[in-house]
Amino acid sequence: MKKVLTTCTYCGCGCNFYLQVRENEVVGVYPSKEHPISQGILCVKGWNVHEFINHPARLKTPLIRKNGELVPDTWEAALKLIEVRLNSIRKESGPDALAFLSSAKCTNEENYLMMKLARAAAGTNNVDHCARLCHASTVAGLALAFGSGAMTNSINEIEDCDVILVTGSNTTEQHPATGNRIIRAVDKGARLIVADPREIPLVKYACLHIRQRPGTDIALFNGMMKVIIDEKLLDEEYIELRTENIEELKKIVDKYSLEYVEKITGVPAADIKKAARLYASSKKASIIYSMGITQHTCGTDNVLTLANLALLTGHVGFPHSGINPLRGQNNVQGACDMGALPTVFSGYQALSSEDVRKKFAKAWGVDKLPDKAGLTVVEMINAAAEGKLKALYIMGENPMLSDPNTEHVEVGLKKLDFLVVQDIFLTETARLADVVLPGTSFAEKDGTFTNTERRIQRVRKSIDPVGESIPDWQIILKIAKLLGYDMHYDNPSKIMEEIASLTPIYGGVHFDRLKLFGLQWPCPNREHPGTQFLHREAFSRGKGKFSPIEHTPPAEEPDQEFPFILTTGRMYFQFHTGTMTRKTSQLHREHPEGYVEINPADAKALGLRGNCQVKVSTRRGAVITRAQVSTIVPEKIVFMSFHFAEAAANRLTNDALDPKSKIPEFKVCAARIEAVR
Repeated sequence: MKKVLTTCTYCGCGCNFYLQVRENEVVGVYPSKEHPISQGILCVKGWNVHEFINHPARLKTPLIRKNGELVPDTWEAALKLIEVRLNSIRKESGPDALAFLSSAKCTNEENYLMMKLARAAAGTNNVDHCARLCHASTVAGLALAFGSGAMTNSINEIEDCDVILVTGSNTTEQHPATGNRIIRAVDKGARLIVADPREIPLVKYACLHIRQRPGTDIALFNGMMKVIIDEKLLDEEYIELRTENIEELKKIVDKYSLEYVEKITGVPAADIKKAARLYASSKKASIIYSMGITQHTCGTDNVLTLANLALLTGHVGFPHSGINPLRGQNNVQGACDMGALPTVFSGYQALSSEDVRKKFAKAWGVDKLPDKAGLTVVEMINAAAEGKLKALYIMGENPMLSDPNTEHVEVGLKKLDFLVVQDIFLTETARLADVVLPGTSFAEKDGTFTNTERRIQRVRKSIDPVGESIPDWQIILKIAKLLGYDMHYDNPSKIMEEIASLTPIYGGVHFDRLKLFGLQWPCPNREHPGTQFLHREAFSRGKGKFSPIEHTPPAEEPDQEFPFILTTGRMYFQFHTGTMTRKTSQLHREHPEGYVEINPADAKALGLRGNCQVKVSTRRGAVITRAQVSTIVPEKIVFMSFHFAEAAANRLTNDALDPKSKIPEFKVCAARIEAVR
């Protein structure tokens, strides 16, 4: 038996553990007691992370579609077909007829190479990944307010906060290590405010639970700011020294009286006032949020409103405070950092800057790089459905379950001339592909992940690749060569050397410095120790900027035909599209199927009993699932998780986009519930 220290492949907390290996098989896992986040503790997914690695359903050879069926074939045949088809499409329709989806489940090095493949090899900026579906609005909003779109503070700081405001985050279920810190903080005397329509598990630790209607967050937080301003609880010295545009904010916020906000949100005026006073009167106050804030057509504005609240009270730029978005997957932060986005290079260096383009072109040995902004995830699907996008190369993403309006996604993918999917299992998306390439799991390759607190950590190879699978970074090198562009790297450490040379926030990041518990960016040079929290003396943009934001309703609201609000999320025992957790026996046993949560009063009115089959419909489609009758959800609101293909919540969700960040509105749509007789 040997043990290999590595980083978890599930949520963005970035726990470390040892994989136990016997005869090239991962047989167990145990946590690192010394690691600053996991501290000897793992969630149920972490304890069982080893099981899917050697699952018999792992892809072991390439698959090629022949006579309508995917059949095993050789790497040589698969690569030859890719070479012919991609080059033909690029020649006939131009480089922008190609698009590339990178992955938050792959390493930093692989995401960097995918970005480089799209831009230097294919000649297009059509590259994106699933952050577009979870935290694109965070990147856009916090960059506008502070100059940096990342979590401002660190997970361990939470434990010593005085007040914690959690909104749009089911933290103990989806980011358990972070949820653990919140509970520890409460045990030490911190006061916890939970703003969530559902009665999530954290509520039992809270001194105040605010149940706003989905899609009314801006009004709620504007109402809190109105109280803070009226009662002179704002930090005037901080505002004067470190912010700008306060008067414009005051003009907008002034109309959000407690009565007005209560009417919009359904939250009692007394609770709004109590929350405002608690948050503003504390010196060490942290805002923690996740996709309940971001996944709206006003997601960027939601984030900006939270930034306004923190700036108003002087809660950014100090320990145990800040704005702290929790990333949903292991490397969402890193995939964004690496520039797997249609408008930026690595380190958020703007594609629109000619100097930046010249810098990367010179380093990559090409004459020039494309300057036209690329397509986002949803825009790629729309372009495919319209016949404008001809080929799509997907690495480690499953848009048939993760993207909104699944029927439209299926139409777009089927209309492509050529679809390549690179993954470790035959996902719902891979089943539609022309070629499927077997990549490797995190246990079969080296590299780095960057967690939600900007901590860059090592991923270490534990076993040899399963079957004929190949590490994803090596596959990308092969694809680039097929497109006429050679990339030469002996190992992922060499890729990170290039990343560091071109990416100022990663300038001091090298494998030899990541032996223990990684480094938090910005880390500009080899001597720099990393950064625990951001904006200590000044914001990345200079002064923090207030952005006056008005409440805007969701793109779709209930009506007589669809009288319920459907909101979506995750559950403790499953992860994302279930690709890995549904191959894990203990997790599957605990939650083998999906359900829809419905309030007892609504269930009674519809004649539904617990566990009965129901049909959930929206304007985009319908699914059959089981009813879970529960007071977790308020009346007229229903909740579904999106892990299960058999009852895919995203067949129902709205693909309307936030105009600023292009994130879809997963969290609010109008729905109808009917019993299946």
